[in-house]
Amino acid sequence: MENTEKTRYSDAELQEFKEIILEKLRIAREELNSLAKSLSSPNSNGTDDTAGTFKTLEDGSATLEKEQINQLAARQKKFIDNLEAALVRIENKTYGICRETGKLIQKERLRAVPHTTLSMEAKLKQY
Repeated sequence: MENTEKTRYSDAELQEFKEIILEKLRIAREELNSLAKSLSSPNSNGTDDTAGTFKTLEDGSATLEKEQINQLAARQKKFIDNLEAALVRIENKTYGICRETGKLIQKERLRAVPHTTLSMEAKLKQY
């Protein structure tokens, strides 16, 4: 048998990555849900009876907190989209192939960042 470099991951390897991604998706969706809940619930700090001065500070703080939660939710949504795109690549058997070099991305990198489409080699070239 020739010693050729692998051009794609085996079905068994793809299945392993799929399980990692599905677990990350489950966690990410839970986090997104809890962020959505905290955005929809009215001020839960129970500070309705504080003096007027504090109320103004409280409103500003609540607005800032809402913006931060919105940013976190947007990031989480993007992460979920990227993970879902990775699942599609697994189905197409193109998962784990660097979009720049066309070589296989190292397993260690995929385990750490399962939605990546770049090998470390290609990633480092970006800087």
